[in-house]
This record gives sequence, structure tokens and C-alpha cells, in this order.
Amino acid sequence: MLRVLAIAPVLLMPAAAHAEWEISVYGGVQSSPHSSVSIRGDDVLEDRDFRAGWEGRSLDTPPYYGIRATYWVSDIWGIGVEHNHAKVYADDATLDETGFERLEFSDGINIETVNVWRRFPGAFGPVTPYLGAGLGISVPNVELTDEGTRTFEYQVTGPAMALVAGGRYDLDETWSIFGEYKFTYSQNEAELDSGGTLRTDIVTNALNIGVSYRF
Repeated sequence: MLRVLAIAPVLLMPAAAHAEWEISVYGGVQSSPHSSVSIRGDDVLEDRDFRAGWEGRSLDTPPYYGIRATYWVSDIWGIGVEHNHAKVYADDATLDETGFERLEFSDGINIETVNVWRRFPGAFGPVTPYLGAGLGISVPNVELTDEGTRTFEYQVTGPAMALVAGGRYDLDETWSIFGEYKFTYSQNEAELDSGGTLRTDIVTNALNIGVSYRF
């Protein structure tokens, strides 16, 4: 037993030596497929169910972006947190059908996740592939405007998940650039100012380009 205790620090040294923090920021192009919307229990708006078409408008203000912090506990495994500022706007056909002046999560259908990462150093020469998965919550800015009601506020609306696949290219020992595909899914139940609820599940698909700093 004493021998095992004596060599344990030596066995752990390689893992500790490779541990590092990484801060990443990214932008990109994001879209969202149609989804079903349900409005219930409102004295102003009638109960209704419809299918909304969503637009991403990634480059419109405020733009689509994300920021993440990752702690790499070894050469291949990392854990971290991420803020993903995605956006969805109801398209003109949806607004014409429903009569809403505005229906959107445009100052973010903000996805906040805790992530696990797996990277594959040396698999493709100077490019390091990686995969990521995260669980968390959706905190959108809910915006719905009609003649009789106006909802415009941030709410915690439900659970969310994210999946990522990408590749990183190191510029030097601290800086790198990366490109990736990012998928998010969120279940959202928002409270309306007039007393009802709005329910919808939102999927986003994004192609991201970003930069990372390691220390």
C-alpha cells in the first residue's frame, strides 16, 4: 500500500501537466426549422395552435454569437460552460396567418449549457477534431405583440441541449482558430403578460467560426 501511495503522484503528473483553460468566442450563420406553437389560457388572445416559420437573421443586430470556457483536464477530455446567443424571428407568412405584429426570440433564444468535450489530437495533422455535448436551460427574450397584449422580457423557459462537431487549428501555443457545426434543441414555455402561456420547441443549426485563447 505504501508503495502505491508513493507512486500515485508520479502517475497523476502527466494528466496535471496537460490541464489548461481555454476561452473561445465565435460567430456564424444560424437557421431554425419550422416548429409548432401553442397558446393557451389567455383572456386577450384566443387559444390557438399553429406552425411557425422561423428566420435566423444571424447578422442582424443583435448578431448571433457564442462564448465558452473550457477546462481541459487531459489531452482529450474537457468540461466547461457556454452561452449561445441564437435568434429566431417568425416569418411574414406566420405573422400574416396569426395577425401578430411580432413573434420572436430575437435578443436571444439564449442557450446556457454545461458541456463535455472530447478532442482527437494528431488525428488529422495540424487540425484537431473535437466533439461536444451539453445540457442546460433556455433563457430567451420573449417578444410577442398583438393589438391587445405585449410581452417583452427574459424568462427561463425550459431545458436545452447542444451537440457540436468541429476542428481546431493552432496558430501558436496560446491562440487557435476553429470551425464547427452546432445543433441546439430547447423546450420553451413562456408566460405572456396578458396571463397565458406560449409553448414551442426550437431547434437551431449553425456553422460557427471562432478564435480560442489557452492559458
